[in-house]
Amino acid sequence: AVNMAAPNMEQRKACWGARDELWECLDRNNEDAAKCQHLRLSFESKCPQQWIKHFDKRRDYLKYKKKLETEGYSPLETTGKS
Repeated sequence: AVNMAAPNMEQRKACWGARDELWECLDRNNEDAAKCQHLRLSFESKCPQQWIKHFDKRRDYLKYKKKLETEGYSPLETTGKS
């Protein structure tokens, strides 16, 4: 990954763009990392190491939160439908 203390605007945009493409790919492919490997490499080459760690943690957190929300509410939905 690029080793930069303070990425400039252009580098930040490139990094965020790569992250968004990767995340969209993972969403579409049900978290199948193998299908998004090329985007992962692009993301890693465009972002500082620290950011990659941060974004990976952030994604795990968002997935976990989403899972809690969907699975947390599912019992209510099933009772409503029956």
